[in-house]
Amino acid sequence: MSSMSSLCRAQLNARFCSRTLATHAPSTSPPPVLNYTNTKTFKPIIGTSILLNRSPILTRSPTPFERAYYSYQARIRRALHNPFPYDFYFKQGSILETRFNIEERKREKIAFGPTFGVEDELDREKAAANQAAAEQLAEQEGENEEMMPRVHPSDTARDTKSLDRKGRRNVWLLLQDHNDLWRFPQGNIVKGELLHQAAHRDMFAQCGERIDAWIVSRSPIGMYKPEPKLSAKGTPLPEEVSFFFKAHIMAGQVHPDKEKTKDFAWLTKQEIEPLVSKHYWEGVKDMLSDY
Repeated sequence: MSSMSSLCRAQLNARFCSRTLATHAPSTSPPPVLNYTNTKTFKPIIGTSILLNRSPILTRSPTPFERAYYSYQARIRRALHNPFPYDFYFKQGSILETRFNIEERKREKIAFGPTFGVEDELDREKAAANQAAAEQLAEQEGENEEMMPRVHPSDTARDTKSLDRKGRRNVWLLLQDHNDLWRFPQGNIVKGELLHQAAHRDMFAQCGERIDAWIVSRSPIGMYKPEPKLSAKGTPLPEEVSFFFKAHIMAGQVHPDKEKTKDFAWLTKQEIEPLVSKHYWEGVKDMLSDY
């Protein structure tokens, strides 16, 4: 019996060993031998780029929806607010009381429409006299001065070198090299130098010393890898990596080195896109903001 059982056990083991999984086909060729002796590894070339920004200097114009929403909220507040006790603050029959009533009537017409509180002819004559007295008081106090226009002359002249252009938008500094390629200010890293230190040094080296600017953070806000390049012999060159740092300019103007830079411009996000390559734009567009 023992010899019979051992024979059956041997047959089962042989059948089990001869079976293979359907997903693993037996390999008939030996595995390839990798040769690493002829391959060269290059360290990437690390650099810094600076997004020098001038923040908006004017409040953004509200959209039609925002204007309608603010007007609706003003009507609600005017309908529910408690009347202002002007007789406690102003002497009865004084010019200040008249002036307050005129301004209050203007605010009501803005909130509820020009037809709100229609007056008769006698009231209009009285209102005209009060208006003249209030204007005379405002002139004596130096009020009603002309406001500065929201459109700067550099906008009408299309002067892209002015820091006063596009006051309601973010503008960014772009440099043009002698190959007519537009890019952001960039530089290299010295051995033993931190990234934010290199960015600070490169910013003044590229833009000149006559600017009051500062790097926002020690951490980069993005990274860009240019397209792979080949040498004259057709061999791949080391990979380049550029870390972007955001900076703000407070005063002064850019005076770049003419030997390295042909021109410069302060541009909005939409104005930058047609000037740079598609690959460069795809790498930097998410780092830029409109407002």
